[in-house]
Amino acid sequence: MNVENFVKTIGSDFWCGVPDSQLKPLCDYLMNSYGIDLKHHIIAANEGNCAAIAVGYHLATGKTPVVYMQNSGEGNIINPVASLLNDKVYAIPCIFVIGWRGEPGVHDEPQHIYQGEVTLKLLDDMNIRAFVVDKNTSDKEFDEMMKTGYADLTSGKQVAFVIKKGALTFDNKIKYENKNSLIREEVVEHIVDATGNDAIVSTTGKVSRELFEIREKKNQGHGFDFLTVGSMGHSSSIALGIAAAKPNKKIWCIDGDGAVLMHMGAMALIGANAPKNLVHIVINNGAHETVGGMPTVTEKIDLAAIAKACGYVYTVKVDSLRQLDIELKKAKSGNELTFIEVMCSIGSRADLGRPTTTPIQNKNEFMKNI
Repeated sequence: MNVENFVKTIGSDFWCGVPDSQLKPLCDYLMNSYGIDLKHHIIAANEGNCAAIAVGYHLATGKTPVVYMQNSGEGNIINPVASLLNDKVYAIPCIFVIGWRGEPGVHDEPQHIYQGEVTLKLLDDMNIRAFVVDKNTSDKEFDEMMKTGYADLTSGKQVAFVIKKGALTFDNKIKYENKNSLIREEVVEHIVDATGNDAIVSTTGKVSRELFEIREKKNQGHGFDFLTVGSMGHSSSIALGIAAAKPNKKIWCIDGDGAVLMHMGAMALIGANAPKNLVHIVINNGAHETVGGMPTVTEKIDLAAIAKACGYVYTVKVDSLRQLDIELKKAKSGNELTFIEVMCSIGSRADLGRPTTTPIQNKNEFMKNI
């Protein structure tokens, strides 16, 4: 289905979401049509954040908002949907557009398999009527879905359109870029060289994929790395849990700007407890690159200053490999909670692979070494 017809049939003039590769045609269409515009299109920190913004929009206008997300984001909307939007509470109509990763019978990465299995069940448990859209869904069929869902929306309920792989199309290609010069994979390799046999917790997406391939290239094995293949935004909390239990070991967290934004409260918790053995590195390219490159808000805020305000003892921002190496050396020999923000370009190798070990294998090897 052409995404322009999809959007036109839905008929809303307000969209809020967290980007998803399955929904890239929709994301590109929204960026091409609106860019980032408070009146029409907001890219939020996480999916629960989106649901709350949608509530505010409805309260102010009486209109029905649309929230888009990957199905992994269903967990983040359960609380606001159940305790705020639900028709037994405030009865806020909302349309959810959900990319179906891990659809049963379709090959996908391990972190998507179970989520894919329960995608429709979770919606049913939240009393949200779900319609599945695939490659064969015609404009007429989708129009009928929308008409059916309209009855729920007018009674203060929510509906969801679950989008299968390849269901939406958009001909225009949107290129996302910034002015930074550092290449993320080179940054990760410099971190690997500096950390030695210290433990590394890496965030969801391409950072973990690049870390895995760097270890392969160096024939180092993977026992010192915990790859946070799912649960975006939680790698720093995982690192905090390890640092608290292993105070005599240096723990490094390689994070991303989109992930940090998703659950920024973790920074306050880390800063307040200030574990001396934790180094938190955020590779900031101002983009949700793993799912297509749509922008985050981190080009407009100062993450290092936020870390300082949260209680991180030492914070710094770097934009060159020379500066990075200096700060990594300090962090390696230091004994204080450290935050390093690395300004990075958008992009990765076209042939970047994925981990060839299973999550269980990764966990077991990591636990042996830690």
